[in-house]
Amino acid sequence: MKNIVLFGAPGAGKGTQAVRLTEKYGLNHISTGDIIRAEIKAETPLGLAVKEATSRGELAPDSVVIDIIDGYVRAHLDAAGNIFDGFPRTIPQAEAFDKILAGNGLKIDMMLELVVPEEELVQRILLRGAASGRADDVDEAVIRNRIEVYNAQTAVVAEYYRGQGKYAAIDGAAGMDAVFAALCLEVDKL
Repeated sequence: MKNIVLFGAPGAGKGTQAVRLTEKYGLNHISTGDIIRAEIKAETPLGLAVKEATSRGELAPDSVVIDIIDGYVRAHLDAAGNIFDGFPRTIPQAEAFDKILAGNGLKIDMMLELVVPEEELVQRILLRGAASGRADDVDEAVIRNRIEVYNAQTAVVAEYYRGQGKYAAIDGAAGMDAVFAALCLEVDKL
């Protein structure tokens, strides 16, 4: 089983590339952001618990996200592999994730980070917001706060996996097909 963390700032293209990788390699794709947005829309207790923080561009609480991932891993032990899109986002999440996987005889094989300049990220998210109507994608101040939170709290997770020898940086500003080709080169090494 291949377990890949697809990493990058908001707007880096993780969701787009995860879909392509899923189709090519037959892996499952989990986007914690999608799950959380669905929970918020359904106004579940989980959704209500994270709505206030995410509306300010902050991260969902670690304990909530870790519970989501734990349940996902246990439900997909027979999969060919998984692409974790946007998780882990903090060092405590990464440490808990390693424990969850190890408890199920699994491990992270690689973190692939899509690296994109900040101004391009802002423009991508604004365009996405105009097309999708996602409330967190139409306010430039919220977008910039999300990127700031990512840089302060999440970017350090790359160092965690780099220290384990499980990290590769991908130029996420290249064209969509070039990014996909670079990702595939890394996945093919696993």
